[in-house]
Amino acid sequence: MPRLAANLSTMFTEVPFLERFEHAARAGFAAVEFQFPYAFDPAAIGAELKRNGLELALFNLPPGDLAGGERGLASVPEARDRFRESLEPALRHALATGCRRLHCMAGVLSGPATMAEREAVFVENLRAAAGLFWPHGIRLLIEPLNPFDTPNYFLSSVEQAAAIVEAVGSPGVGIQYDVYHQSRTRGELIATFDRFRHLIGHVQIAGNPGRHEPDTGEVDYRFVLRALDARGHDGFVGCEYSPAGDTVEGLGWARPWLGGGPA
Repeated sequence: MPRLAANLSTMFTEVPFLERFEHAARAGFAAVEFQFPYAFDPAAIGAELKRNGLELALFNLPPGDLAGGERGLASVPEARDRFRESLEPALRHALATGCRRLHCMAGVLSGPATMAEREAVFVENLRAAAGLFWPHGIRLLIEPLNPFDTPNYFLSSVEQAAAIVEAVGSPGVGIQYDVYHQSRTRGELIATFDRFRHLIGHVQIAGNPGRHEPDTGEVDYRFVLRALDARGHDGFVGCEYSPAGDTVEGLGWARPWLGGGPA
């Protein structure tokens, strides 16, 4: 049965970040994820996880200058040194929190480099990062993003992500499969999961359009979660959506997967 993880960067934002762990546990979640934890002491995050009996499913490597438009550094040739420097704080947070999956953002297209040159840098950086993280049992994941929400992002399809993972050639690198992004680009949600299941280390969901609760919009999330069940997916399913209203009031869709009744 898929294990739902509340994304604390987008959910329970009614309260400050370190208070969201308790709210997620009270709502029935056994796991959480978030985007960028680097403004917080990793020991404080670890303490909240332990106090609330939560597992940390995933967080992102440092993204570079978000305010300046950067969305990751891993495929940016001129950011090689900055990317390598970003690994240490990510490792420190992962070790302090017991997190075993990290999302490595590829970056947006800028500068004169060709796509082939960017791919070569991406593969080189992923190999180097896997060499640091995988000995600790920490797996790096790369995620295709849709071009409507993140224009000019280097990684835009699961097929492209799979080719890069296979070029890296390390079990320490896999794919983060976001149903929301897939639904906005190519569809074939479960067929695509089936094709690349051997590489997928994490799944995320959200409603489309709007990126609100998964039961809003055109995606039949019940079908998706039941299909994951039928395939024996026992990994996490991250709830990376922005509630349309109060987070707890909008959790009716999740009750069957949070112990609230049959799915």
